[in-house]
Amino acid sequence: MAEFSKEINSTFPNECVKALLNIKFTANYLDNIGNSILKPFNISEQQYNILRILRGAKESITVNTVKDRMVQKSPNSTRLMDKLCDKGLIDRVRCENDRRVVYVKINDNGLALLNKINMNEFDSCLIKISEKESKQLNDILDKLR
Repeated sequence: MAEFSKEINSTFPNECVKALLNIKFTANYLDNIGNSILKPFNISEQQYNILRILRGAKESITVNTVKDRMVQKSPNSTRLMDKLCDKGLIDRVRCENDRRVVYVKINDNGLALLNKINMNEFDSCLIKISEKESKQLNDILDKLR
């Protein structure tokens, strides 16, 4: 991949603006890789994220807990979980004490799907930067937020 400003054929008023736009551009680039990996499995990156969250939870958790843990926050995360339920990848149960609370859990079909998905294509991006550079990048991004 070329240097960012050359790739989009643009100049910037300062390095801070360039960095902000470069973050957004790079996030989009990584999303495209993720979407191409997941396309054959008929799920989105956000649905994949939900499945991973539920696999890590190892038990039923509330829909709100899933929303809180999502990397890419989405106003339609409930709808995303509905689609996963319709595809038979997660199970959903209403709380007996409070009907407003819904619990979700990954099922065997969801676990089997996750086992089929190979996200190693991201490794080719990650090996381009060292552990030290990764730490620096994480520190900068944490500082930015």
